[in-house]
Amino acid sequence: MEIMQVVGSLVCTQRVDGLSHMNLRILRNEKGKQMIAVDPVGANEGNWVFTSSGSAARFACVDPATFTDLTIGGIIDNWPLDYL
Repeated sequence: MEIMQVVGSLVCTQRVDGLSHMNLRILRNEKGKQMIAVDPVGANEGNWVFTSSGSAARFACVDPATFTDLTIGGIIDNWPLDYL
């Protein structure tokens, strides 16, 4: 798991079936690297989230057959920035 911040949304009109109803978010980690994640929880820009990656990312989605390598597992309600 890693804690990242949502910096935007990604719009894709053509997707595989497993991703058809899920939002895609652009995330930034503490080193500034940006990645794309499946968002089954409804995170908004600016939210801090925790993520699952690799094969565990599939099980964070509603359907574990969803093709993903990075999934938002939850929105962090209180995150002191001095922990980064």
